[in-house]
Amino acid sequence: MASGPNMMAPICLVENNNMQLSVNQRAIQILEQISQPVVVVAIVGLYRTGKSYLMNRLAGQNRGFPLGSTVQSKTKGIWMWCVPHPSKPNHTLVLLDTEGLGDVEKGDPKNDSWIFALAVLLCSTFVYNSLGTINHQALEQLHYVTELTELIRTKSSPKEDGTEDSTEFVSFFPDFIWTVRDFTLELKLNDDPITEDEYLENALKLIPGTNPKIQNSNIPRECIRQFFPKRKCFIFDRPTNDKNLLAHIENVPEDQLDSSFREQSNKFCTYIFTHTKTKTLREGIIVTGNRLGTLLKAYVDAIKTGEVPCLENVVTALAQRENSVAVQKAADHYSEQMAQRVSFPTDTLQELLDVHTDCEREAIAVFMEHSFKDDKRSFQKKLVDTIEKKKDDFLMQNEDVSFKYCQAAMEQLSEPLKESISKGTFSVSGGYDLYLKAKRNVELGYKEVHRKGVKANEILQNFLQSQAAVEESIMHLDKALTAGDMAKAVEQAKREASEKEQEQLKQKENERKQKMEAQERSLKENLSQLEEKIKKEKENTQEMLERMLTHYLKVQEELLNERFGKKSEELNKEINRLQEEIERNKKTDPLLISKAIDVAGNVLIVALPEIFRLVRQGRKILNENN
Repeated sequence: MASGPNMMAPICLVENNNMQLSVNQRAIQILEQISQPVVVVAIVGLYRTGKSYLMNRLAGQNRGFPLGSTVQSKTKGIWMWCVPHPSKPNHTLVLLDTEGLGDVEKGDPKNDSWIFALAVLLCSTFVYNSLGTINHQALEQLHYVTELTELIRTKSSPKEDGTEDSTEFVSFFPDFIWTVRDFTLELKLNDDPITEDEYLENALKLIPGTNPKIQNSNIPRECIRQFFPKRKCFIFDRPTNDKNLLAHIENVPEDQLDSSFREQSNKFCTYIFTHTKTKTLREGIIVTGNRLGTLLKAYVDAIKTGEVPCLENVVTALAQRENSVAVQKAADHYSEQMAQRVSFPTDTLQELLDVHTDCEREAIAVFMEHSFKDDKRSFQKKLVDTIEKKKDDFLMQNEDVSFKYCQAAMEQLSEPLKESISKGTFSVSGGYDLYLKAKRNVELGYKEVHRKGVKANEILQNFLQSQAAVEESIMHLDKALTAGDMAKAVEQAKREASEKEQEQLKQKENERKQKMEAQERSLKENLSQLEEKIKKEKENTQEMLERMLTHYLKVQEELLNERFGKKSEELNKEINRLQEEIERNKKTDPLLISKAIDVAGNVLIVALPEIFRLVRQGRKILNENN
């Protein structure tokens, strides 16, 4: 079962010393232990606006993230608290509390911008916390959102059509929640009551005018509307009007807080628990705790070296690490299941190969679940090669156990015969007949032994061959046999030996065919599951593109309604690009999937020696299996 967290208190995740960001290795070690999917909530905002208090409420505690009671910013860097998700089983809720933006003690405003960008990159729900109202000043203070185009890159190289890289932000940016604290206004617009969400959307409407100041004030509005497709607003009354209590809010009993504030806080927490999604990357890649730690290290390393974090590069690097883990998980699953299900020796080779097929199918599914961006199929080939070697080990173990078991049974059954030979029991007239009956009894007794396994015929053949010289000697010593009888006996012995040899050769040929068929099934199963995975990835990509298109069409319609025709037209390029890509994918995806499977087959087949040998001889395995 996937492991979850057991944190009693938050820990600093990203340290901010002398305006230099660095990752706290102790926090990374905690994330590395979390194999569950994570739901990540990050909160940002100006310092001394009550961010930490809200995060403590989400953790179900009054204390945890440090609360400041002075004009100094209390939180430095980014702090993390991992707790079991209250409503999503086997998920971890990761709460990220960031240091206050706009701290007067800071010298470099770029430091705030990086904190803001990291919060956006890491979370699945982004909470912006402010005081009072959403007005011109509040939006000006949110200028950090306008800098994201300079701080985050989606692709490692510019788009061929020249469209801005930031148009892709909508495909992986988190949900946006604006929490307005100490709100004192009535929720009305033109004397009509409005909801909190309508209040936010009205505040984000562009202001008409050509004045540069007006145009600059519209930039944060445009960025929020374009980058964050899902937006929500919560307003909060002041928790209490008692200044002394406010200074130490973490010590105030629940029943002494304003009832409206309690209701609003509960509403906010319930929404977060119910609606915040599992953190995912583009193409539906689910982020676990250990993956989140890897992403964070890559982002901070890029920032420290003066580079802009690039999602494509980070995901590619993450895939290399995670795909190696996926191979190991799948191989371990195969070994564990084989060890549990196989009882050595198996009656037949096919019995063992059938168990192998079932365990391999499950192992491939484990790999498919945990791997991504294995475009060259190198990791899947490694898995095929690993399982093939493990299968060979199980086959050898099965043969070894069968050989020893059959050998012991044969020695026990043939012991009386050997003693009789030593005593000369058969060195008398009529002794040859007596010997044949005794030998036959050994064979019949051996036949009655259960679960002898794959080496049963070989051990019997070895026994018969070991008796050939003795049998001939006894025959020649038997005075009761005529020359004709001896000739018939010799002929009979040769015929029986030949039949036994042919039977053994037939068994070996059947086993060779069974091994080859097992490799054919392996190839077919690998390609079948890969095809399903690629289809699902293509579907996810199409859904992502369609969501982006729907979002931009909505933004365009809103701009038209607000009489910003020129800005509306500026979106045509991105809308047309998305429409063309969606239609192109519908036409080309089946062909691309087929081509990908053919390429994968050529890669994987190298790890299957029996099939590879046949292919080199000209047999078309792939066409027969697909």
